[in-house]
Amino acid sequence: MAYQITNKPQLVLWPSLLTLLFLSGALEAAAGTGTSTSSVSSISSSATDDAAAATGRRSLAAASQSVFRLDRYGACGDGSHDDTQALARAWKAACASPRPAVLLVPGGKRYLLKLVSLSGPCKSSVMVTLKGTLVASPDRSDWSDEDRRHWIVFRQVDRLTVNGGGTVDGNGETWWKNSCKINKALPCKEAPTALSFHYCTSLRVQDLKIVNSQQIHMSIEDCTGVQLTGLSITAPGTSPNTDGIHITHSNDVQVTNCKIKTGDDCLSIESGTNNLHVSQVVCGPGHGISIGSLGDDNSRAEVSGITIDSVQLYGTTNGARIKTYQGGSGYAKDITFQNMVMYNVANPIIIDQNYCDKATPCEAQESAVEVSNVVFKNIKGTTVTKDAIKLNCSMHVPCHGITAEH
Repeated sequence: MAYQITNKPQLVLWPSLLTLLFLSGALEAAAGTGTSTSSVSSISSSATDDAAAATGRRSLAAASQSVFRLDRYGACGDGSHDDTQALARAWKAACASPRPAVLLVPGGKRYLLKLVSLSGPCKSSVMVTLKGTLVASPDRSDWSDEDRRHWIVFRQVDRLTVNGGGTVDGNGETWWKNSCKINKALPCKEAPTALSFHYCTSLRVQDLKIVNSQQIHMSIEDCTGVQLTGLSITAPGTSPNTDGIHITHSNDVQVTNCKIKTGDDCLSIESGTNNLHVSQVVCGPGHGISIGSLGDDNSRAEVSGITIDSVQLYGTTNGARIKTYQGGSGYAKDITFQNMVMYNVANPIIIDQNYCDKATPCEAQESAVEVSNVVFKNIKGTTVTKDAIKLNCSMHVPCHGITAEH
């Protein structure tokens, strides 16, 4: 059974489809230089941490690897001394290695970090194997107003892998209580994203725990060829703006087998994202999976080729959501949400071309981001509100080609 919606500018609800799809109800060189060089086989038979660094790597040439242990670059790992420069030195050495490099962060330790930028291009592939914990400085004054948006940043790195089963801890509590969303008397200021990847290609991030970010947990920006697998992302449901994974201006991205529990969108998919496939994700609490917001401040947005498949959502404010501001331009098209189960979700399916998240009401405008060719297929579960499906389409550039199938 299929329902086709074309040029419907007003809010549209289908009681019959609601009956089919939803039950109403309140659902991680030598010792002197910090470098050791080992063949693949010798790494696997060396000390435990070095062995762990070799596991889970993408296919590397049979040539030897260079292993760079963070502790050999001056890191303390006691959770109180600043290890930022030690990490920067270890990264510089690994990035300059002519052989495939492993930067090893040993287990059982906590490395305190301020803002750190780990930039390429590197001479060979680099694997950051995180066994321990990277924890953010709790002192907000360690971030200047010029760059409050980042904590750990990887820039312009090709063939980067970050893995190891360790933890990235944003130490976000101090930031949350100073958020204007929590304390309305405070000015609204940016807060750091825990883990950012900018202009990276052939990127793999796998088997990590990212917790309590100051703001967004992970950002993928201007990247190509990305695989995110086996991530656990956690923050309290009341923590402000703590999106799980934020993707923008990136192509050929896969997100698989992740658990995301935060105070904002589990996944936020922004302008410039093309060919994204999300599967086997568990989301909640949080705001669900959102495409947008798009078209803010009369900007142009382009999003296409998005597939959200086999996702479970628990107690989220939204399920499958597309949101655009009035006044924008461009498109959000060729989008599929399928095989989703939602439990106690407030707004299971929503397209809103009149979205507004401003201190004052948004001005009515005639232009809009065009939303078209959107499929909702095999979506079931329960909702805590009366309306399972909401379409709030533009009066001037109405959404079209919207299909719902059981």
